[in-house]
Amino acid sequence: MTEDDFRQYVAAFNAADFDGFGRFYADDVVFELGSRKQIVGRANILDFYRLVRSRIDEEVIPLGVMVGPRHAAMYCRTVFKTMVDWPDYEFGATVAGDIREVETIAWYELDESGKHFTHIRGGRFKP
Repeated sequence: MTEDDFRQYVAAFNAADFDGFGRFYADDVVFELGSRKQIVGRANILDFYRLVRSRIDEEVIPLGVMVGPRHAAMYCRTVFKTMVDWPDYEFGATVAGDIREVETIAWYELDESGKHFTHIRGGRFKP
């Protein structure tokens, strides 16, 4: 994976292009959102984001990206704009019009081909 490939992944994510960003996931990818949530499998991650994106517009803004043969890392700012009230959202109730920004460091492990994420760990450090 090159830095350009990684940025294509982020661009597809921001565009809610599920096929586009989903192609970067291994079938059995593990996604950990800090200690709050773990999702296993490409299909489950895409289902999670389909639900989120039906209620929240999410934009990832890379502030720093590093890519190696078996790992990638990103420091980013993510902007969440709530479009529909979501009182029971597992990361905190939100109402239409809310805008939240967080900063995150994400660590991506790559398969042997270097093309697919096998494990993603994200940790927020600035609410």
